[in-house]
Order: sequence, then C-alpha cells, then structure tokens
Amino acid sequence: MLGNIGLFTNGMIIGSEYSHRPLLPQSVGFSLVAYGRQNVGVRRYGLNPIQIPFFLMTNSRFTDFEPEQVAAEPRASDALRVAVVGASGYIGTNLVPKLVARGFQVRATARSRKVLEGRHWPGVEIAIADVLAPATLTEALAGIDVAYYLVHSLDTHGDFSALEQQGADNFAEAAANAGVRRIVYLGGLIPENADSQHLVSRRITGEHLRKGRVPVTEIRAGIIVGPGSYAFEVIRDLVNNLPVMVTPRWVKVKSPPIALCNLLEYLVRVAELDEAAGQIYDAAGPEMLSYRELMLQYGECVGKRPFIIPVPVLTPTLSSYWLRAVTSVPTPIARALIAGLKLDIKADDSALRSLVPQHLLTYREAVDAVFDAERDNAVAARWTEGVLMFRDYNPNYAYYAKKAGGTALAKASPESAWAQVAAIGGDNRYYYANSLWTVREFFDWAIGGQGLNRGRRHPSELRVGDTIDSWRVIGVDPPRRLTLGFGMKAPGAGVLEFDIKSEDSQHTRITVTAYWHPAGVWGLLYWYAFSPSHAMVFNGMAHAIAERAQAAPVDDAPASDASSLTTENKPRSELPNAADDPAEI
Repeated sequence: MLGNIGLFTNGMIIGSEYSHRPLLPQSVGFSLVAYGRQNVGVRRYGLNPIQIPFFLMTNSRFTDFEPEQVAAEPRASDALRVAVVGASGYIGTNLVPKLVARGFQVRATARSRKVLEGRHWPGVEIAIADVLAPATLTEALAGIDVAYYLVHSLDTHGDFSALEQQGADNFAEAAANAGVRRIVYLGGLIPENADSQHLVSRRITGEHLRKGRVPVTEIRAGIIVGPGSYAFEVIRDLVNNLPVMVTPRWVKVKSPPIALCNLLEYLVRVAELDEAAGQIYDAAGPEMLSYRELMLQYGECVGKRPFIIPVPVLTPTLSSYWLRAVTSVPTPIARALIAGLKLDIKADDSALRSLVPQHLLTYREAVDAVFDAERDNAVAARWTEGVLMFRDYNPNYAYYAKKAGGTALAKASPESAWAQVAAIGGDNRYYYANSLWTVREFFDWAIGGQGLNRGRRHPSELRVGDTIDSWRVIGVDPPRRLTLGFGMKAPGAGVLEFDIKSEDSQHTRITVTAYWHPAGVWGLLYWYAFSPSHAMVFNGMAHAIAERAQAAPVDDAPASDASSLTTENKPRSELPNAADDPAEI
C-alpha cells in the first residue's frame, strides 16, 4: 500500500490519484510490493489507468505480479500492519484505538509491558521496545508496514538531545532492516530562530530519521487541545485556579492550536497515502490565538472571567516554578513548554488540508470535545490520570493530580500484606498518626461532613461500594491493590491507593499513594497546607502495614468475598496516564 505506486487491489489503485477509478473487473485483484525509496511512481512514467496493469506485469523490477481471486470482504492479512513506538505516551495512547477502528493490525510498543497491558486494547499486540536498546527493536518491527515514531524526552537533565538523536538513528536502521515501508513521525511546529532545546531537538530527530533508508512522513503540530495535553491542561488549571493572574509576557505569543481528534485523523490517514512518503507537513487548527486568548475563551466555556495582567519580569525558569505552584503540570515539563513560547509559532497547513480533508474544529469546539471525551471515559477500576470519576465528575477539577506517598518493604507474603490493607479503618484505624486523622475527621464533622461516621461493613472483607469510615471503596484487586475515594469535605477530589507487589520469594513492597485533584485556588491552598505532613503520614502508614504483615502468623490470609472482584468487570478508561512513561509523547 505504501511507496509511490500504491496498492493495486480490487481493480483500483489505492492511495494514488486513480483511487476512484476501477481498472479491472472486481473479481480479480493483484498484489504489489512498492519500492518507496526508489521514487518510482505511476505519474513519473506518464501512464494512464488502462496502461498501468500492463506496465506492472512487464516490469519485474517493481513487483512479482500474480493474479489472485479477491473475496468480497478484505481479509485480515490484507490489513495494513502498523507499530506504534511510544504507545504508552499521550499521543500513542489516543492513536492506538483510532488505528484499530480504521481496520489496521496494530502492535503497540513501549518500555513497559505492564503499562500497555493496563490500557486493555482489544486485538492489539503488545511488544517491548526501547529505541536506545537496538536489540529490542528487531522483534518490535518485524512484519510491520508502517511504524509510528512517538518518542520524545521532556527531561532537562543530561544531553537529552544526543540521546534522542541516537534513538532516531537506531530506529531508522532497525526499520530498514525489518523491511518497514514507512515511518510516520510526530514532530513540533518550530518558529524561525527558535532556540528552545526541545523544539530544536524534535526537528533534529526528524532529520536523523530521514537519513535512514525508509521514507519518513513528518507531521508537525503545536498546541494540542485534548484531555491530558500538557499545554491544554496548563490553560485549564490557570483559568480554574486563578481568578486574577500576573502572567509572563509569553501569554501574548500566538500559535494555531489543533484539536486532538483532528491531529489523530491526520496521523491515521497519512499512513495510507503514498504521496505522503518523504514529506513534512504542518498540522494546525483554523485559528491563530495567543495563550491569553486561549485562557479567555476557555473561561467563557466554563463560565469564568480571569483577569490577566502580563508582566515582563518572569524568566522562563521562574515561570516554570510559578506554573508548578499554580498548576499540576510537573516543573520539567512546564520548563520545556515555556522555553518554546518566545516567538509566534506559524504554520502552513495547506498541503496537509488538501491531502486529508476534514472539518477542523475551532478552539471552542475543541474544548467542548474535551468535555465530551472525559464524559465518555469517566469510569475506571483503579486511579488513572485524568479520569473524570476520580475528579468527582467535575471537569473543572485539575486533570493532573498532586501526589504524595510512602513505601516500605516487608518480609512477608503479598497475602499477609493484603490482610492488613483490607482491614484498614473502622476499629483498626489507620495504623499510623491516628491522632492527625482524628483531628481532620473532627473538622470535617464540624462543617457538616461525615468525618465522624466511622465503621465498615465487615472487619476484613471488602467489595466495591463499601464505605470505610468516610472513604469509598472504588477498586479492589486482592492481593495487589485497594483504591479508596476521599469522602470528607474539601475543595477538590482525592484518592488513596495501596499497591502490593512481590519483590522476591520473601519480600513484598507496600506503596501508599495519595492523589489530589484540586478545585481552583482553594484546592491548591488546601493541598499545600497539608503537604508538610504527607511524607510522614504516608511513609509511616506503609511501614506500619509492613510491620503488621511481618508479625502476622504465616498462614494469615485475607478473607475473600466473591463480590470483591467486581472491579475486574468494570470499564476502564483509555485516557493517557502521563506518569506511565514520561519519556514518550
């Protein structure tokens, strides 16, 4: 299907200017292996539709051309075989389901199999691949027609640019050796005279991919408007958290934001189009807007009117720390975003719009699409970044959570650790700093909350829907995980999760993590007010559970309840969890 000739099937050239013209009776089809690197195409030889089949049959240089009977329905073996390298990242997580829906055979790859398995993509093959470990790429790319390269580091430590170049070189060579016929790379829109290391590195990455033997299609995009997009979540957090903003001057920088659904459509479709091989395309929405305009328009969508005061004194470094304080976006990512906001980012997307016609959403339409996507992916069986269920079904709560936690190693089995976790609350309380929990519960009761409603349905059994004091049981996966929803009154939504993992035959790792999705500036202040105690409380809790597990009898096992496994049948979100693999887009 790829290269500059196209796939000749069912009497049509797919992916060429003749794709709408039947050339042969529908009962007969042909197979073609196209050579994209040789730049040989139908138009180069000036062929008309009638001449094409005779040309192909008499030129073995291009194909071993044998007629075969074609069934009325396409066979699975005829589907385009694609690999998504960096599938655990933001774009990859959203792209994989679109490729499956298009009928492609999809192989999702990342450095962590566990993360990909957690996506629960039906019909998707999973493989482990690390672009800095070339040996892992051989199997990941075997039998693949098109490989999507979605790897980009947002780390600011060390020579990340050199690592990205090495990864691109490794990938280009592995793709060629595996017989991959096209690489699709998502780069970034780059303003003239850009000096941002991350933007420049993304351009250089594309150049290194093009040095290989496999044709590359590069799509360059700027601000992506979608749930979980860092650039968009900065806008959402700023508007929701700050009614008055003293902002850096980069809020005046303009760029053409593109809706996530539009970008995904471009990425899916270019894989099918031969004329896209070897090309670089700008992808953009229909408007050129500044960050200030983006924030004001978002405010109108959610009924807020932020007052914005730009000042020239905040450097990119200070700005990144400012963003870290008032949003949930990590500092290294904020720094990378801000570094690219010195100049207007322009795009000429006419070529891509002509190649892949579609309705491009305006920014307001894209924001509405974000809310729709979050409502459609509102339920999950464990905490997942951004899922609306863990934000009390309120899209105005921060997408990315503030996090705190603790961990401990127990010389005990996972079952013994689970027995202690499953018995938490009620008469057992929380194993550590119970006086602090009592004070917090009292204040909740004083303002009309249920903080003093202590107790639980059963002293050791758990099932989804149970209450443990003021907590709600959201997910139960014995003996691995317990997920609780915060039930006390507070400006935001919280989750407390216990993870149990066997380290070896004698030791078990117990991790306690609190997630907080703040609701506006009061939610941020609430989080920061309790931050000094977080490390002490959650580390202490993890160690107390470990000590109790070690002291328990060897045959101590958790009580079970068939209904406690109901989370296995609950729908899970496919929204991205940015914490899974921060080195990927």
